[in-house]
Amino acid sequence: VQLVESGGGLVQPGGSLRLSCAASGTLFHIYTMGWYRQVPGKQREFVASITKLNVTDYNDSVKGRFTISGDRLVNTIFLEMNSLKPEDKAVYYCKAGGTANLREMGHWGQGTEVTVSP
Repeated sequence: VQLVESGGGLVQPGGSLRLSCAASGTLFHIYTMGWYRQVPGKQREFVASITKLNVTDYNDSVKGRFTISGDRLVNTIFLEMNSLKPEDKAVYYCKAGGTANLREMGHWGQGTEVTVSP
């Protein structure tokens, strides 16, 4: 499984960004895809996930601001991020797993950096 993220960049507080993650390779076993984020010196943190049945899950810190969606025709998921805060600054990683729980073992992308700054 190969995961390629895109869409990161610099945005002002209160702004919006849309991240994309395109999956390729052997995908029949993939059940859930989603996003994690990491800042230097901290553990990677779960952000959001979406299953094959379009069941979504969010970290409480992003509920109401971030929306995860997927386009199965092109094996791509998206993370629409609105009302961005400085604390959202991180490297965002796409992950794909074979169960409903993305926190279990899975495949990772290389990450895309999001910077929220005036």
